[in-house]
Amino acid sequence: MPAAARPAVPEAARFDWTRALKEAGLAAFVAFMLFLPLMGFRLVGAEGRLGLEYRPHWVVIGVVVVFFGHLLVSFLRAVRGVPAAPSGRAGPIARYINTHATWLAVAGVALAFALPFTPFANRYVVDVATTVLIYVMLGWGLNIVVGLAGLLDLGYVAFYAVGAYSYALFAQWFGLGFWEALPIAGVLAATFGILLGFPVLRLRGDYLAIVTLGFGEIIRIVLLNWYPVTRGPDGLSGIPRPTFFGLAFTRRPPEGEVAFHQFFDIPYSGLHRVIFLYYLILLLALLTNWFVLRIRKLPVGRAWEALREDEIASKALGINPTNTKLTAFALGAMFGGFAGSFFATRQGFISPESFTFIESATILAIVVLGGMGSQIGVVLAAAVIVILPELGREFEQFRMLLFGAAMVGIMVWRPRGLLASREPTIRLHAKGEGEPSG
Repeated sequence: MPAAARPAVPEAARFDWTRALKEAGLAAFVAFMLFLPLMGFRLVGAEGRLGLEYRPHWVVIGVVVVFFGHLLVSFLRAVRGVPAAPSGRAGPIARYINTHATWLAVAGVALAFALPFTPFANRYVVDVATTVLIYVMLGWGLNIVVGLAGLLDLGYVAFYAVGAYSYALFAQWFGLGFWEALPIAGVLAATFGILLGFPVLRLRGDYLAIVTLGFGEIIRIVLLNWYPVTRGPDGLSGIPRPTFFGLAFTRRPPEGEVAFHQFFDIPYSGLHRVIFLYYLILLLALLTNWFVLRIRKLPVGRAWEALREDEIASKALGINPTNTKLTAFALGAMFGGFAGSFFATRQGFISPESFTFIESATILAIVVLGGMGSQIGVVLAAAVIVILPELGREFEQFRMLLFGAAMVGIMVWRPRGLLASREPTIRLHAKGEGEPSG
């Protein structure tokens, strides 16, 4: 019988139970050492003093789950002939998404527009969706630098901070509104992107990551210590809210002005402003996506991808690496500045504590998790990273443990991201032409 026609039963028969039990036992021991301090004890207050509540059953449950879960995964890999280290090749779901990307995008946009009016929508749901869209916009901006140009940036939060503080300061000092200060914040963030780009033109890989990380920390420390301008750790408060064509979302507008609910003759509700902010970030995110999809088909976008694949070959083809890298840093930083402006007007208060390294790591995780260069992948990854901890709130102190376990699982089974492959930006021939039959 040919090898390809052999059934899967012999594969299971040759399954090495001894080795699998040893590996599962080792995994269970590691889980025990981790779960004992994390889940086995709990601080409780009693009569004005702190005490320890012992919960050995939680530890036992966690260890048993890890042991049998590891054993099951090893058995399934042996039965299916899956190698221990997945290759990251796109699965059927990823291929389906890439094939029907246009229709899925249209359906997603329609669902996003209808979300505030669905039966299950409330203030909490709209707020979470707004946060997801902020990270989607940041992910698309960083995707230009990391996914398309192949430049590892660990200081992207600096441009986010520049955009937020630019809007807040221009609004308070010069009385500019959101739409007037938005392009200024984007230009200033792009300028800082160019300032970052010049020193790192000759750096790659880990060295580039270290410099960009340092740049992000420099911006945060400047914001923290430049008290006369940024008010340091006290932050900036009273940041003006955006209006709907001059209609403010307030219960009692100033004399001579008309509020949103008064103009439309509807009862006042705080949900109106939340829904308006949701649609505002949705519009900005869609514009970001449209711009990125258009520019990646232009010569500068193809130059980014060529530089990512092979910088030496790109130079041989006449591509200027200096201008190419600077445009990537500038445009990526510009969208970070736009997102920062929205963050400032949504929160009404900003401080350096909102722009720490963990934010850069989260945005980079969204880009990597979604698949380098994949626009839809960024949306899926942002939804996973933002919504998963929210769903885990029911588990109290275990929710970050569950979130970390989910991230580790995704990296094990999808090491190259949720959408590891994507269609080429430009084809030399029509799809299906010039391909060998069979």
